[in-house]
Amino acid sequence: MPVSDLSLLIDAAHIAGDVARGFVGGADLGVEYKDHDNSPVTLADKAVNNALEHHLRQARPDYGWLSEESTDDDARLDAERVFIIDPIDGTRAFIEGGQTWSHALAVVEKGEVVASVVYLPMKERLYAASLGGGARLNGAPIRVSRRDSVIDAEVLATRPSMEERHWPRGVPQLRRSHRPSLAYRLSLVAEGRFDAMFTFRPSWEWDIAAGALILEEAGAKVSDRRGARLRFNRAVPQNDGVLAANPLLHADFLDRLI
Repeated sequence: MPVSDLSLLIDAAHIAGDVARGFVGGADLGVEYKDHDNSPVTLADKAVNNALEHHLRQARPDYGWLSEESTDDDARLDAERVFIIDPIDGTRAFIEGGQTWSHALAVVEKGEVVASVVYLPMKERLYAASLGGGARLNGAPIRVSRRDSVIDAEVLATRPSMEERHWPRGVPQLRRSHRPSLAYRLSLVAEGRFDAMFTFRPSWEWDIAAGALILEEAGAKVSDRRGARLRFNRAVPQNDGVLAANPLLHADFLDRLI
């Protein structure tokens, strides 16, 4: 019997972790910077991408493919299901020797994520979800926090997200933290360690697809910065930012933003 998409992603995430760990502590990561946004890419990013593409596309040759480290192919737009992959999310942290980088893997059907994994191999934290099947961390169910007010909420956000121009009713009093991997930020909210996360910059699908389903299956409301539902496998693979929290807290944030 063929393995489920979620089981396939879990196996692939462990393969990715093994490949990436092989570069940890190496003398030369071959760091380059992309022309379009000056973000770094390393030999590890490329090796993980190659390993994932080989493993996943061999198992599901009819699925489309969208990855940060692959040339985009419009054929994915006609595929019934599509892999959306970030080989290493948090590459800067990886280069610096940190532990909070992750592998983010998702399967999307008709614009909706149906299976996803976020794996942090250096911390042995594997978040996983399937549509309608709940969200788990290392096999244990997780849920978002119950906080219902923005005031004093613990959030994950970048410093520019707290600038006055984003908050027409005034910058709220909250406690801000940050993690370099966007997929990890989403997952930390899903397990209730933080109350919310938001980013107001256009967000690449490979950064947010996996975490979005994990959040929703953990009881969160997830939207773009203006409250619209996230959609995936777009021709231009971006959404207009992300806002995620339990439904009551999400509504409170949204009321302060628009």
